[in-house]
Amino acid sequence: MSTSAVAPSVHSLWTTAAGPLEKIPAPHIEYTQLSPVLIVIGAAIVSVLVEAFVPRKGRYHSQVFLSVLALAAAFAAVVGLAAGGYGSTKAHIAAMGAIAVDGPALFLQGTILLASIVAIFTFAERRLDPADHGHKVDSFAAEAAAVPGSEQERAAVKAGFTTTEVFPLALFAIAGMLVFPAANDLLTLFVALEVFSLPLYLLCAVARRKRLMSQEAAVKYFLLGAFSSAFLLFGIALLYGYAGSVSYATIARVVDGSIGSVDPALADTMGNDVLLLIGFAMVLMGLLFKVGAVPFHMWTPDVYQGAPTPVTGFMAAATKVAAFGALLRLLYVVLPGLTWDWRPVMWGVAVVTMLGGAIVAITQTDIKRLLAYSSIAHAGFLLAGVIAATPSGISSVLFYLGAYSFVTIGAFAVVTLVRDAGGEATHLSKWAGLGRRSPLVAAVFAVFLLAFAGIPLTSGFSGKFAVFKAAADGGAGALVVVGVIASAIAAFFYIRVIVLMFFSEPKADGPTVAVPSALTSVTITAGVVVTLVLGLAPQYFLDLANQASVFVR
Repeated sequence: MSTSAVAPSVHSLWTTAAGPLEKIPAPHIEYTQLSPVLIVIGAAIVSVLVEAFVPRKGRYHSQVFLSVLALAAAFAAVVGLAAGGYGSTKAHIAAMGAIAVDGPALFLQGTILLASIVAIFTFAERRLDPADHGHKVDSFAAEAAAVPGSEQERAAVKAGFTTTEVFPLALFAIAGMLVFPAANDLLTLFVALEVFSLPLYLLCAVARRKRLMSQEAAVKYFLLGAFSSAFLLFGIALLYGYAGSVSYATIARVVDGSIGSVDPALADTMGNDVLLLIGFAMVLMGLLFKVGAVPFHMWTPDVYQGAPTPVTGFMAAATKVAAFGALLRLLYVVLPGLTWDWRPVMWGVAVVTMLGGAIVAITQTDIKRLLAYSSIAHAGFLLAGVIAATPSGISSVLFYLGAYSFVTIGAFAVVTLVRDAGGEATHLSKWAGLGRRSPLVAAVFAVFLLAFAGIPLTSGFSGKFAVFKAAADGGAGALVVVGVIASAIAAFFYIRVIVLMFFSEPKADGPTVAVPSALTSVTITAGVVVTLVLGLAPQYFLDLANQASVFVR
């Protein structure tokens, strides 16, 4: 048969198999309701273009202005959506089932954006280190790609270069964090996880001082983060095999048995509890890694210590808010029918996280590692609220996250001020007598430590009281007892630092306290104000969290 005769017959086979051509429906996207995320992503893209086209001298001011403007605009969009009823009566699933626009999503997005604004101020600080070759310097490497100690790095420092790429990286990370707690299907959850994790790996590696430690921290975070992403992705695959869908709503219907018609191709695996339990366990492991819960906490102390301190503060606050938001949505929306299965597991994780973080923190001699173990203990306290499995559990976790994020960023901002010849003086022995050398800075840090300890009249007490009350009401009274014991252990090392600052003699060769610019001053002031307001008059914010505690299904 000739080639010309074969061609039409093959063509007719294709057209017969394809049938009549159907139009592919265009996706329906609610741009207004997704505006907080779109504003931040748009600004991140513009920020990359600023790096490419704006002369080096103008980049720093352009990036700071653009970042703060975008985050403020995104927060205004969140407030506008909440005022328009999208947190309550108009709550629904947007972007063709991918994103939830509801109370918890908007509350958590608002918290992330406010925390990110004050964190960006610490990124932009340029007055703590003395000028180098006549150029102001910040916390980030002059040229991140240069080998530490090389001639290339010395030339970059001498020329006054600075890594302004941290601003677009931070914006991309924030965009991922905004999507993460609002994701309404497992693939969106995974994409959001990668979008905010990859920039964080890079941000951890660009410290100006102690560059090798910074790069080591980034490699550890990247390797362990890759493992956690792999667990999450494998868990997603198993849950898809179980439910025949990655949509939260469909998985929830298969779990509780209310699904209608079943695809014949998936009938053999759908409803297989082994796939459900193993898949759910793997997704949970991926989320608990981001939260920093024991035994998935190994990255936390090394990364907190090695990363540039402004990045540590940003990461400690915003990542926790995003990860706990995603965890709440997974447990309360997808798996309410499995509460009796996941509660015992979460009990065990919460107990070892609270006690592990508190006990190991006692042995720490570095202030950043101490705050890292403190953050692990706080993850345990937050898990107590998650375990409550009641509406008050959701609202207490939302309130605690809002309070904790500002205390954390404020505390790490204070750490950037205490310096010696090698940069930040993070060894605890250097903090001896700080209260006599700089009473105001020591007093502010003491306020943050008391809030971490949960002392009354601070936001920490209001937050802990809310989560413990929710846990007790939800039938987890024994967990509350463990939480109170862990809080008492934690109070010991917080108060030990306060005693060291105020009741020890300052050393002659002790560190100095740098005078910050208005940027860091605003960050620390915001932390103190939020700590005291949420401690003295928390009711309005508790009510706000309560109103925002209903997930759309």
